[in-house]
Amino acid sequence: MPQISLYIDEKTLKKIENAAKRQHTSISKWVTEQIRSRVDPVYPPGFEDLFGSIQDETFVEPNETDFAYDSQREEI
Repeated sequence: MPQISLYIDEKTLKKIENAAKRQHTSISKWVTEQIRSRVDPVYPPGFEDLFGSIQDETFVEPNETDFAYDSQREEI
C-alpha cells in the first residue's frame, strides 16, 4: 500500500491524535478517512430516503420576496 508523509505542527498533531482516540482508531486510519471524505464524498446509507420525510405543516417553502425589498447595491 502506498504511503504519504505529512509535515504538521505539534498543535495540529495533538488535535489529530485526540480525534483518532475519540473514534477508537489509529491516526493513519483517521487521516485516511478525512482525506477520502474530501476527495470522494459519500452520503450515509438511506440518505436519499429522507427526501419528503418531514410531515410538518409549518415546514413550507416561503413566498418569494419582491426585489423592491432588497438592499441597495453598488452598480458595477
